[in-house]
Amino acid sequence: MRVIIESTPEAASRRAAQMVARLVRQKPVCTLGLATGGTPLKLYGELIRMHQEEGLDFSRVTTFNLDEYVGLPPSHEQSYRYFMQKNLFDHINVDVRNTNVPDGRALDFEKSGERYEQLIADAGGIELQVLGIGTDGHIAFNEPGSSLGSRTRLKTLAPETVRDNARFFGSEKAVPKLAITMGVGTILESRRCLLLAFGENKADAIAATVEGPVTAQVTASALQLHREVVIVLDEAAASKLARREYYEEVENAHRMLETGKLPWIEEA
Repeated sequence: MRVIIESTPEAASRRAAQMVARLVRQKPVCTLGLATGGTPLKLYGELIRMHQEEGLDFSRVTTFNLDEYVGLPPSHEQSYRYFMQKNLFDHINVDVRNTNVPDGRALDFEKSGERYEQLIADAGGIELQVLGIGTDGHIAFNEPGSSLGSRTRLKTLAPETVRDNARFFGSEKAVPKLAITMGVGTILESRRCLLLAFGENKADAIAATVEGPVTAQVTASALQLHREVVIVLDEAAASKLARREYYEEVENAHRMLETGKLPWIEEA
C-alpha cells in the first residue's frame, strides 16, 4: 500500500489524475472503475482538462461505476448515472455505450448484480478502480459489517451514510435507503486501486484503513490485502496517520527511482 500525501485536495487530485491518464495513454483499450460523490470531482475536472487541452483520448475506454441508488431514474439529479454524465462523460470522448452504472431500478437485484459481475468479467476485469471512503471507513456502499468477499448486490445504507449524503438531497428523509453496489470482493479483484480522501472528517477512517486491523467493520481496511493500492490524501485526511514520516520516505524513494538519482550510490 502506497500512501501519497499532498498539501491540498487540488494537488492530490492532480496527482491522481496523472495516474489515471498514464494508464489511458499506455493502454488506450482499458477498463476503469469509477466513483461518485464530492471526493473525485476535482480528479474528473483534471481529466476533462487533459482531454480538452492535451488530447487525452477516452474513445476506447470502458468504465464501470461502483454503485447506484435504488429507485432513482438515470435522469434524476442525484442518480449516479446523472452525476457521471454531468461531471465527466459529457465532457470527454468516451463512448456512452461503454459506460456502465448498476441498475437501480432492476426488478430482480440478485440477477442484476450477477449481470454486472459478468459485464466486468467480459471486459477483462477492472484495471484501475477509483475509490472514495466514507467517514465510517466504507468503500462503495459496503457498509460496516459487509462481507469482505461480497459481490455486486443490494445493500441497505447505514445511518452515517444517510446523514453524510443528506447534503445532496436536502434532507435525510429524501435520501434513498437502498443501493446496489459492487462488493468488497469485486473491488479487490481490480488490478489496481486508487483511493482518494480529503478533509479532517476522513482522518479517522484513513487511519483505520491504513494502520488498523483488517475488519468488516471498516471495509476499506480490506485494501491491505490488495497487492497494488495507492492512497492519495491531503494534509487534513492524513493528520491521524501514526507512520506518516515513513510514508513520506517511501515517496522520496519512489521519486529517486523515477529520476534515477540514488545519492547513496553516487556517494559510493
